[in-house]
Amino acid sequence: MADAAFKPLDRLGIARRIAQDIPEGWFVNLGIGMPTAVSDYVPVDREVIFHAENGVIGIGPAPAPEAVNPYLVNAGTHPITLRVGAALVHHADSFAIARGGHLDLCVLGAFQVAANGDLANWAHAPDEPTKQVGGAMDLAVGAKRVWIAMEHTTKHGHARLLDQCVYPLTAKGVVKRVYTDLAVLDVTPRGFEVREMVPGLDFGTLQARTGTRLHHPT
Repeated sequence: MADAAFKPLDRLGIARRIAQDIPEGWFVNLGIGMPTAVSDYVPVDREVIFHAENGVIGIGPAPAPEAVNPYLVNAGTHPITLRVGAALVHHADSFAIARGGHLDLCVLGAFQVAANGDLANWAHAPDEPTKQVGGAMDLAVGAKRVWIAMEHTTKHGHARLLDQCVYPLTAKGVVKRVYTDLAVLDVTPRGFEVREMVPGLDFGTLQARTGTRLHHPT
């Protein structure tokens, strides 16, 4: 199938798609990068409590440019708003939340995800900007669920979903679901199971862009 037959999601489209799946009442951390936009797309009538590890509980949508408060930022230093009832807490308390199993979900970016759920979202590589593991390791092992937001391939066309990660791991076996610009995939005991593809994309084309075997839903 020619590439023109389907249109990949852009980065905001991936964030919007993730927001659709977050249930009412979940306590959620959004990682630096693409995941930070997820809070902008949760329906206004759905209560989701967003957490940032720099000590914010109750993040709202991004502010309008004229309403930016330079003292209100997330862990990636992007301007934020606060929901009614939000709290600002000590950094140590915030990391106790991240590490203690209190988060229903953490949405992280990634460079690579393995078929068994291994996560690599940092690397000492010339074409990857993140050079240190940072707080993602605490979030990845502390949250009840980890979902990933990422492009399906690198800018050079190399697969990011693999049999095994090549980059150093952030955490082993933690990823439950992956949202890419091409598909939504669950991590299952048999590997990646395709839940959804962008309109016009066929299974064979998706498989050709993936570095491990994909499975149809059972």
